[in-house]
Amino acid sequence: MDQAPAKEIVVQSQRKCEGADCSEDAGTLQCPTCQKLGKEAFFCSQDCFKRNWVGQYSDTGTRGRERSDHGVRSVVSLPDADGHFNPFPTYPYTGSLRPVYPLSTRRAVPEKIPRPDYALTGIPSSEQVPTARKTIKLLNEDGIKGMRKVCRLAREVLDIAAAALKPGITTDQIDEIVHKACVERDSYPSPLNYCEFPKSVCTSPNEVICHGIPDQRPLKDGDIINLDVTLYHKGFHGDLNETYYVGSADKDSDSVRVVEAARDCLSEAIKLVKPGVLFRDYGNTIEKVAKSRNCQVVRTYVGHGINQLFHTVPNIPHYAKNKAVGEAKVGMCFTIEPMITLGSYRDKTWPDNWTSVTVDGKRTAQFEHTLLVTEDGVEVLTARLENSPGGKVEMPVEEIKTNGEAKA
Repeated sequence: MDQAPAKEIVVQSQRKCEGADCSEDAGTLQCPTCQKLGKEAFFCSQDCFKRNWVGQYSDTGTRGRERSDHGVRSVVSLPDADGHFNPFPTYPYTGSLRPVYPLSTRRAVPEKIPRPDYALTGIPSSEQVPTARKTIKLLNEDGIKGMRKVCRLAREVLDIAAAALKPGITTDQIDEIVHKACVERDSYPSPLNYCEFPKSVCTSPNEVICHGIPDQRPLKDGDIINLDVTLYHKGFHGDLNETYYVGSADKDSDSVRVVEAARDCLSEAIKLVKPGVLFRDYGNTIEKVAKSRNCQVVRTYVGHGINQLFHTVPNIPHYAKNKAVGEAKVGMCFTIEPMITLGSYRDKTWPDNWTSVTVDGKRTAQFEHTLLVTEDGVEVLTARLENSPGGKVEMPVEEIKTNGEAKA
């Protein structure tokens, strides 16, 4: 699961707390959802933030108050015969995809399973500590063992979910499969309640770039879908995602072009990873591969450090000529997860405050691995297994008729 690039912000002494009932000066605590959206919202304390957080979300897990910046009124569509409805019918969607609500209730995690700090509050407080935002952790042997274990489990869960993909299954059913598989492995599904995300996996079909919320929409023959799985096991997070073809989607040349471009972008970037390589260099390779397939690279979201924290430094931009600072060192763990589009690289976010889509409604694909920097290069901790579903697809052969003759 990617994150928006973080910004270092110096808090001025005259900045006031955003709490509606507070006149105190703000500290360094920021609203994590606002930070994800690139907005500033500082509070004086955890208690003040929690007080003002209550009531902002509905039972479906989406923000309840009207969002003037999206131009969306507080209105939902009439339910259909199955009780399903569009929660944002007046929103100017960029493509054909629509949310299908209601969302299912939040799935429970047994108390015996250790969970991250945000599991109850929705606030990843440990990620907001200044040292966590500035110091890149180098894992010792115990840390490396912990990351290897959780990443292996995360691969197992993704493969189980991918094997269930077919026309007719809903993304909510995929969420249920992922949640159950996590619990069976004594693991917490890391996305669940992270900055109030309501589900255990991100499901992003067609024009959805990332952070798609599982709902009641059934997958259709010809869809492509990204499944982004992260597990928290014994103190460590393991993160990966892949984009899959649903039904006959692998016969559509544009779908294959963007999916395989994204796959190759990640593969070529991973080949660069070794001690001393600059974080800004991966984007040059990724953009070169994407442009060779007539595709573009999303700039809003980045790869990230991962270990005991879900998202931490370093940030790994995926586009060329970026300004990322730093270099890979032995013991670092981070993700590379390029998001590639058929059209514009620009994105837009639905009123649920999570679902990021292409601004022109064209298809997009993403692949992600968690990587460990080693003495002689890199270890792909979330590598595919021999029996992993999906995998590379060759471009379909298209017949082009010229003067009545078919040419391959």
